[in-house]
Amino acid sequence: MDLLAEPKLRRPFRRRVFLIPGGEPVPPAFYRELYLRQGMAQADLAEMALALRPGRGPASWRVSGAMEAGFCDTEVELLPWADLVPGAAGQAILPALAGRLGTLWIYLATGALLRLFRLRPVAVLAILVPPAVLSGLAALALGAGLLLAQALAALIWPPAGWLAGLLLAGVLLLRVRFPPLPLADLGLLARQRGALSPALAERMGRFRAALSEALRSECDELLVVGHSTGAALAVSLMADLLRGGLPGRRPALALLTLGQRVPLLSFLPEARQVRRDLNALAAAAELTWVDVSAPEDPLCFALCDPVSVSGVAPEGQLWPLVIPAALAETLSPARRRRLRGRPGLRHLQYLCAYDRPGDYDVFRVTAGPRPLAERFPGRGRIDRASSGQGTTGAPRAEAQRPVR
Repeated sequence: MDLLAEPKLRRPFRRRVFLIPGGEPVPPAFYRELYLRQGMAQADLAEMALALRPGRGPASWRVSGAMEAGFCDTEVELLPWADLVPGAAGQAILPALAGRLGTLWIYLATGALLRLFRLRPVAVLAILVPPAVLSGLAALALGAGLLLAQALAALIWPPAGWLAGLLLAGVLLLRVRFPPLPLADLGLLARQRGALSPALAERMGRFRAALSEALRSECDELLVVGHSTGAALAVSLMADLLRGGLPGRRPALALLTLGQRVPLLSFLPEARQVRRDLNALAAAAELTWVDVSAPEDPLCFALCDPVSVSGVAPEGQLWPLVIPAALAETLSPARRRRLRGRPGLRHLQYLCAYDRPGDYDVFRVTAGPRPLAERFPGRGRIDRASSGQGTTGAPRAEAQRPVR
């Protein structure tokens, strides 16, 4: 039966979704095609029907959903910022290595790296592995130059051999471009020790304008989705929206953070604004905030309450509600085998179909007729203060709050 062809006895639930991805260097069309492809796959596995059509521009699309005895019309708009990341289109070995070592030094010098390691060691490896890989590539480039120099020195004139070897090493180090490695966006986020760069602050202003326009539209729910490092930006956008004042007649406000890496920013000393935003949202009764992460995802801070571990939990904390996307239970054994050794795909799974959908399903959340506030019961999470920072950057004592 074509659910979308069924007569609608009441008007569809209307939703505006703003998706803030991480800083991975992919074009906006990637997320549109991912949603289309994975949405169709999920519809085949679950009792739902989805129909996608173009949106207002290349970074938006519309989706009609029929499921859960209701209908929904959703407009999804992507809020991209990867073009601001240094080397987003790929870099040569030497400048990429210099940038990664500079980022690593910021985390070491501020003490953030050790605190992050104590919180979730596997997530910190994502900071350490790219410099190690780039160092290995640099060593290979120098080794290739040395081998060429020795070979030509033995065959022809030694100075010519060494000059050729030096030129080869220089070309490999400075001219040959490699695709960006994971967490390239940390170079942008950590450059000012947690404060937003002027370019990113200007982009965030444009994002805020888009959200403000949607806040005054006729939709029933305004949902902001932040994935990966985009989760920290989503938190700040929602906090700014609340600070700007809410109209009397407005949609329900919802924030969904997926595979969040908020501590990578909030643990830095100059990330005072992000910590203030976390503190403000945690006690905001005007919205619903759900955080979804998978322990099997090595690139996120799984089941870590980003507010509490950042040391800024207010009295009477309401949010976020932290729930697991347990891949061992929701993906088939064959699918898990395909994801083994591919951490990037596991980190993207939050935006994809599940073989055995559990409580969390991105397509029900974004294209279903129920608001986020109705979907999830309480869950447990890690909520120890670990950042060494408070709302103003002052150290905060470590404390364990009861889990709601």
